[in-house]
Amino acid sequence: MEESIRKAAALIEALPYIQKFRESTVVIKFGGSAMEDPECTRSVLRDIVFMECAGMRPLIIHGGGKAITNRLASEGVQSQFVDGLRYTDETTIELVDEVLHDQVNANLISIMHELNGKPYPLSGKDVLRAKKLLGKDSTGARQKDLGYVGEVINIDTQQIHWVLERTEVPVITPVARDMDGTVYNVNADMVACRMAAELKADKLVFLSDVPGILESTAEDASPIPTIKTTEVEPMIRREVIAGGMVPKIRSAADAVREGTGKVHLIDGRTPHSLLLEIFTDKGIGTEIVPPETTP
Repeated sequence: MEESIRKAAALIEALPYIQKFRESTVVIKFGGSAMEDPECTRSVLRDIVFMECAGMRPLIIHGGGKAITNRLASEGVQSQFVDGLRYTDETTIELVDEVLHDQVNANLISIMHELNGKPYPLSGKDVLRAKKLLGKDSTGARQKDLGYVGEVINIDTQQIHWVLERTEVPVITPVARDMDGTVYNVNADMVACRMAAELKADKLVFLSDVPGILESTAEDASPIPTIKTTEVEPMIRREVIAGGMVPKIRSAADAVREGTGKVHLIDGRTPHSLLLEIFTDKGIGTEIVPPETTP
């Protein structure tokens, strides 16, 4: 009886959030080592199916870096990175395209079907338009050739809305075409930020293998619960936000400025982290909010 009461109390705690976020659009970027653990992947997708059943409109943009690296290694192709981006030659882009669609995306779709969800596979090639991305040298000029790496310049939001209105969950691969049909590998974090801004999403959630933006570099440091967009650049200067987190957090802050309600950064390896962040009184990660937001 006590366990049943505890479960009922959890549902009651979630009720006002379910009511508040019904029909809200939530862009979820799923990647990192959290995505490499089959049990973790299944748990996250179960949470997303719950969100869909609760009346929310989630959509997934997934990564696949480890699977791509493994496939390239099996083909005798060495992975190369420039400023954190995978150098993508003609052979690599063909394998990236194949792995993301036939392996990673297909696996997520299969699991969601097993959970009685309603996933809808969407190739980024059909909804994302890109241009060739050139890396930056030490002076900041954009002149490093990264091969078939692109940056998204346009999103077919009409097609995405069509899927969402069918109460299905778009599951989108991070690849895109340019206006001539050339396929590019695109950074999934940047796609998620651009997607959230274009859709004016209520929430953008990054599910990865970090618990959020940490207060310090100490091993037992806790995530900072809330950061306003105006605090991002000062935190970068103080190196509270550093390394590979800098472009992600800057893009996330831009997404908020362009109309996204909030950005959440949470550890996808924590069981039900997605539901805990959205449907409970105390979240477990870091949220990035507009400057006018009050506690």
